[in-house]
Amino acid sequence: MPILVASNSQHMNCTASCLAEFGLTPAHLMQLAFAAFAAVLFLQSSLDKLFNWKDQKEYLTKQFSKSPLNGSVPLLLPVITLVEFSAGLFCALGFGQVLLTGNTGLGTAGMLCAVSALIMLFFGQRMAKDYGGAAALVPYFLMAVGGLWFFLA
Repeated sequence: MPILVASNSQHMNCTASCLAEFGLTPAHLMQLAFAAFAAVLFLQSSLDKLFNWKDQKEYLTKQFSKSPLNGSVPLLLPVITLVEFSAGLFCALGFGQVLLTGNTGLGTAGMLCAVSALIMLFFGQRMAKDYGGAAALVPYFLMAVGGLWFFLA
């Protein structure tokens, strides 16, 4: 089988025309990538909290025991779990919506929930003085903001 070598411009034209056959643009591909990543991230995180509720509650109670959030875990754990689950669900549904219709409403809602969840988590880590944990959230936050940008652009 011969190997065809194309210049970058030829490759880009082929890619764009191939995408167009499916009604997709490069922006759609970015939306799909961000939605898929966020769906996996937040569905796994929220389901882990749900299926390991007792362990999560104990860990977080200890984590916040010497912070201004001491005693707030019973209220905040359901909130962050719900926001994370919403982010994951809306991103998963948004993936399907972009793929099937090109619309971005559900994905935008998912990315807004993702940004909100990450701000909540970052705030909690900073309040608990877990600066390493807070720093580890920065790439996820940048991913979520980038995804939101692609959904809104």
